[in-house]
Amino acid sequence: MVKILAVSDQLDPVVYSDSLKERFGDVDLVISCGDLSYMYLEYIISTLNKPLYFVHGNHDPEQEFNPGEPRSYPLGGENLHGRFFRQQGLLLTGLEGSIQYNCRTPYQYTQAGFWSQVFQLVPGLLLNKLLYGRFLDLFVSHAPPQGIYEDSDWAHQGIRAFRWLVSTFRPAYHLHGHIHLYFPDQARQVSLGVTQIVNAFKSGVIEIL
Repeated sequence: MVKILAVSDQLDPVVYSDSLKERFGDVDLVISCGDLSYMYLEYIISTLNKPLYFVHGNHDPEQEFNPGEPRSYPLGGENLHGRFFRQQGLLLTGLEGSIQYNCRTPYQYTQAGFWSQVFQLVPGLLLNKLLYGRFLDLFVSHAPPQGIYEDSDWAHQGIRAFRWLVSTFRPAYHLHGHIHLYFPDQARQVSLGVTQIVNAFKSGVIEIL
């Protein structure tokens, strides 16, 4: 079993606390689905001393000016965007950003742009199948797939290419952010075929057998 701490979109005071290691010290890795301060993610990395993989969200700055040198990513984290990793026996990849709705940040794309990025993942997915007998275990994005947890406004629509990827290559989990949860009874996990779609808003722990 692999235990994952997933975070996204909003600082969670349960995570950003002196009890972080006590609460989450047994996780195997951390996944960030975007729109979080790089300094916050670095606190998680330095406190837990566990691998952290991330994708950028649409609100991520090109440079964050923390104490010390400005940076465009959390130091010690691995950017999943368009890349493949094998960690704790899991096959991972991811794609950053949301649908394009203004020009204020670089992490926004059209539906056609997302299709292009997904198609660029296909050779790596096929190689995974050849080497490991499966395409993918964990797909990470900022935006949700079309028709699942998307909102009615333009900026929060789901991505058609993500739904195709999940339906075709059938990862065990698809973690995303972007959609805020305001009430405790709002669902954060749903099945799409064999894949569990999980909204990682704020924080949550996922156990993959």
